[in-house]
Amino acid sequence: MSQAPERKAGGLLAFAVLASILASTCCVLPLALVLVGITGAWMVHLTALKPLTPYAIALTVGALGWAGWLLFRPAASCAVDDRDCATTRPAMRKLFLGCAVFIGLLLGFPLIAPLFY
Repeated sequence: MSQAPERKAGGLLAFAVLASILASTCCVLPLALVLVGITGAWMVHLTALKPLTPYAIALTVGALGWAGWLLFRPAASCAVDDRDCATTRPAMRKLFLGCAVFIGLLLGFPLIAPLFY
């Protein structure tokens, strides 16, 4: 039973990363494709997702906040001598912080993307 919050937080982190990638599709994806050598006029159509950006950002922040709440709240289901909780929770917290930094970079990238084009 003690694994449920960590498992749910892992799913929320994955969802937050995917939503942040969707939120920055108009800027990050074309640059990544150009860096690997894929070009073409069809990349102009990636800006069609621009109206969805505020919704994707809201989903990202919501999922990240919920995952953070699950991981950083006091664990009521963990006993003092529960070794699974003692090893799983710190690892998930480190994963959460890494994902939060990555998501912050993705969401901030559209602000600096014009410098690369």
